[in-house]
Amino acid sequence: MRKKNITVIGLGGVGGYYGFKINQVNQVTKKHKISFVARAKTYEIVKEKGLMLISSEHKNNTTTPNTIFQNISEITNPDLIIICVKEYDLKNICNQLTKVITKETILLPMMNGADIYDRIHMILPNNIILPSCVYVASHIKEKGIIEHKGKAGKLIFGKDPKHLLKDITWVVDLINDSKIDYEFKDNSLIDIWTKFIFIASFGLVTTKHDSSIGAICNDKHQRKEATEIMKEIDLIANKKGIFLGDNIIEKTFNKASTFPPKTPTSLQLDVNTGKENNELELFASAIINYGTSLNLKCPCTQKIYNEIKKLMLCTKTKS
Repeated sequence: MRKKNITVIGLGGVGGYYGFKINQVNQVTKKHKISFVARAKTYEIVKEKGLMLISSEHKNNTTTPNTIFQNISEITNPDLIIICVKEYDLKNICNQLTKVITKETILLPMMNGADIYDRIHMILPNNIILPSCVYVASHIKEKGIIEHKGKAGKLIFGKDPKHLLKDITWVVDLINDSKIDYEFKDNSLIDIWTKFIFIASFGLVTTKHDSSIGAICNDKHQRKEATEIMKEIDLIANKKGIFLGDNIIEKTFNKASTFPPKTPTSLQLDVNTGKENNELELFASAIINYGTSLNLKCPCTQKIYNEIKKLMLCTKTKS
């Protein structure tokens, strides 16, 4: 089998962690050709020194890809594109990819969000897209240096629901060979929406109140708001044929109770520090837009979305 051309776009917490694992193993096996796409200073550092991952999982903490690009336009004949960008960059990235991918290119977005697959498919309708969600505690320590803490990151991904018969065995083998903790499923959408119902509801409510995961679990009003958002998401999932189970709300609160009570959410931190690019659209707009397209009302999500938008405007005005 010929060497496959694999490109990782984005070397943040997720792309840096998984890209490191894939590339470090490939440096030994030389089965494939691995390239990274990174911006500005990250590009310069990784090109000169390699990508560093600080993690108890790896004694050798540096890896160097076959190639590193600064621009997507430099990619040639990719067999697999692993997309690890922020949701607000996704549309721009996909539009750029239209000029470099072939009809055989497989896309694996390692991103969290219920609408990621649909948004990519809207721009790249003819390619195989493998829906996924990731669990990993990693972040950028410095440009070109990723720090990972806690247990090993986990990747859950599955077949493209519109191309169920397509053989993607080599992609699963790549993930397995890279010693990544993963689950591959015929249908990964239940896992994706199960994670989404947690991150969206808790993200939106903690942001509105500038509170914490523990506060939502224990404060009657905040808990009610989170519950209403979960109900709206569950209705949308059911209408789409994705059944999360009768006790999904109870399970979600049980999961939340395992976090330290004062744990904030990333959306909350971004909004309350005035960061314009954040996950608000990934959470709220996805719910509202799905609701509109499926003729379902989402009043709680809409109300909290409007309140957060006002909060963002006030924060921006003050700064």
